[in-house]
Amino acid sequence: MAGSVNKVILIGNLGADPEIRRLNDGRPVVNLRIATSESWRDRNSGERRERTEWHRVVIFNEGLAKIAEQYLRKGSKVYLEGQLQTREWEDQSGQKRFSTEVVLQGFNSALTMLDTRAGGGGGSYDAPSSDRGGRSDFGSSGPMEGGRGSFKDDLDDEIPF
Repeated sequence: MAGSVNKVILIGNLGADPEIRRLNDGRPVVNLRIATSESWRDRNSGERRERTEWHRVVIFNEGLAKIAEQYLRKGSKVYLEGQLQTREWEDQSGQKRFSTEVVLQGFNSALTMLDTRAGGGGGSYDAPSSDRGGRSDFGSSGPMEGGRGSFKDDLDDEIPF
């Protein structure tokens, strides 16, 4: 194999409000707990079964962190793209502990809100390049459907040649 890929895609619901912390230089770090569920019908009993997995998500991207801080709440449905990272540390008793998280940072991360905002209005936010990559969409309409920064508004009816 010539290369490798470390990419995680999750669609799930927040189990709690986002936790926002600040690094020493003032940049935000957001921690999320995302629940993903699968359901099936038991072959033997015919009963409906469900299993929920919980995922730790950490957002280092400033643009995505701002969106998470402003718009995400417990129960929000989100689409996330990030990478798996495992941290190692020692607890108070000196034992080594490990934690695997989905990390959103840099250009290969994405956060899309799948719920409609209060009032039903849609909208789209693309993180500016100054936010070191990543993207965040919220609401139901995309950048080509009107609204702020519409692609349709940028088109000129006159052909310049």
